[in-house]
Amino acid sequence: MVGTTPFHERTSAANATGLWSHWAGVLGAEKYQLSEKAEYFAIRNSVGVFDTSPLYKYRIEGPDAERYLSGLLARDIRTCRPDHAQYTIWCDDAGHVIEDGVILREADDRFLLTAARPNLSSLRRQIGYDRVAIVDVTEELGALAVQGPLSRAVLAALCPEVGDLEFFETTTAKIASGQVTISRTGFTGDLGYEVWIPAAQCLEVWDAIFEAGDGYGIEPFGQIALLMARIEAGLLLIDVDFESSRYAFNEHQKSTPVELGLQWMFRGIDRDDRPFRGRDAIRRQITDQSQRWQMVGLVVDWQDYDRLHVEGGLIPPKDHLPYNEEMMVYDDERARVGYSKSFMYSPVLQRHIAIARVLPELATVGTDVNLEVTINHRYEMVRAKVARLPLYNPTRKTA
Repeated sequence: MVGTTPFHERTSAANATGLWSHWAGVLGAEKYQLSEKAEYFAIRNSVGVFDTSPLYKYRIEGPDAERYLSGLLARDIRTCRPDHAQYTIWCDDAGHVIEDGVILREADDRFLLTAARPNLSSLRRQIGYDRVAIVDVTEELGALAVQGPLSRAVLAALCPEVGDLEFFETTTAKIASGQVTISRTGFTGDLGYEVWIPAAQCLEVWDAIFEAGDGYGIEPFGQIALLMARIEAGLLLIDVDFESSRYAFNEHQKSTPVELGLQWMFRGIDRDDRPFRGRDAIRRQITDQSQRWQMVGLVVDWQDYDRLHVEGGLIPPKDHLPYNEEMMVYDDERARVGYSKSFMYSPVLQRHIAIARVLPELATVGTDVNLEVTINHRYEMVRAKVARLPLYNPTRKTA
């Protein structure tokens, strides 16, 4: 039976389209308005609110919690101080990515780890220490992502301490009668926050946020607008940009952190004081530069794109809906040199863009490649340039 989030009474009333998708066995709104682009522009121009409650949430605590996480997570949790958060990944023994998530350090010995897929039994199997407890608190906590350039003003009107919150910092606050945790995090690549709320207080916190946002253009937004924003922001999506090695059928479906562009996580990897799972394989790949792919952004040459369509008797489409099927990337000799599974027309950049994997020797910013598109039932090659991720990166995100 499909479940609902603690906000469903509000999200269902706001959903004028009646369009829902299943996320972790829970209903999530695809879009609230007839135009998902209106919701997208709330993220980019004012403030949008997304119900992110279906994320799996695990509380990890105890005297050995940091030691346990140091051996599990690829990014060094010891550098994350209390009242801070980290984007992180965890890998298998061969250095392939199992999953990614955000971890909040609530205290020296207490953490909250989020994940898109269920991980409880896997996490417990890897404990290895007596003084660690791992509890699934997914249903105990609702979560709202409050995102956009005016998100700080809206939340600061309810809890002034948000005004001083730095990127990836967290704070506790009171909204209505709910004692909440607020982290300066999100999946839109914009200024934004996530509010972690006890389930019993979710509705009144929703009401308080929307009341505070009156006059700021506040709107709820659904999955489509979120997935538009995340491509612009270069944020990787499981089952699209990478697959969990736990469920992979073969090596082609596995990815290493280096191939995903996450090598920035491994400062100090050569020190022997933290032998995290997969470290030796990752270290060898960094040393040998033996990765198969490099994750990059692509920006399509709009003139070439328009020319191909006009010559085919078509009006060049500018479709903002994310396209998540494989599109091949070729060099000028028509040899396949990569592929993309995240493609869209960016309303804010006014360009067709993609997140793609290419051969490492073609990953230099400015390199010319050819992206395969379908025109009149034929494969055509459109020019594109390799670009640095994120493709959209406003200064307000971290300011």
